[in-house]
Amino acid sequence: MSYGGYLQLDTLLSAQNPLSDKHDELLFIVIHHVQELWMKLIIRELEVATACVRADDLRPAFKGMARVSRIQRQLVEAWDVLSTMTPADYLSFRDVLGQSSGFQSWQYRMMEILLGARDEFMLKPHAHDAALTARLRQAFDSPSLYQESLRLLARRGIAVPDGVLNRDPATPHAEDEGVVRAWEVIYRNSAQHFDLYELAEELVDLEDAFQQWRFRHVTTVERVIGMRTGTGGSAGVAYLRRALERRFFPELWTVRGRL
Repeated sequence: MSYGGYLQLDTLLSAQNPLSDKHDELLFIVIHHVQELWMKLIIRELEVATACVRADDLRPAFKGMARVSRIQRQLVEAWDVLSTMTPADYLSFRDVLGQSSGFQSWQYRMMEILLGARDEFMLKPHAHDAALTARLRQAFDSPSLYQESLRLLARRGIAVPDGVLNRDPATPHAEDEGVVRAWEVIYRNSAQHFDLYELAEELVDLEDAFQQWRFRHVTTVERVIGMRTGTGGSAGVAYLRRALERRFFPELWTVRGRL
């Protein structure tokens, strides 16, 4: 067994195939390959963390969530590297991308779904692939990490509204005052509920890091293409800015103003 054989480097390094002779297209491909590899690991860690929270086994859940937060820092740094590409550099090869767009990344959608995002439009770009759609749909119809966390609170005797606990997982989560009060109980009695308090902070870390990644994505895209329409007909910067307004765990941010 060799280093290259174990890592299948021939397969990995043969996947970067620019379609033009422009210098910066390789950078563009490598950055997106790196991000997709990190997302593959994030998905695995989030799935395991969700299962652990469901099983009341919080220590490995915390480890996985902390790992995801650190991976997200690497993803932010990846945008910093891509931002060395100027508008002229990008426009020199943009035409070869055709209708391909980051909007079509199924792994990015899976991450959002596992964290609690629910909107049918997320599945539409993948409708042509039945197996992939089925995998996304299974996650879409299952409780997210946050819903499992709220169910854990209820099992520990913290009052959480039944409508939230029994909500159809395929429907979007809307901020609920009863959930804010539940988290407030935990924050005001952190010594008594320390593992739940730590769970709350791990969730906040996840969302904070995810929002930093989204923000750096916006600024990088705006730096490279301005307000132009994105590839594949996406709205580009305008769409990415709207995404910054969406929260996965809204009550954990609201409760901070109550303490």
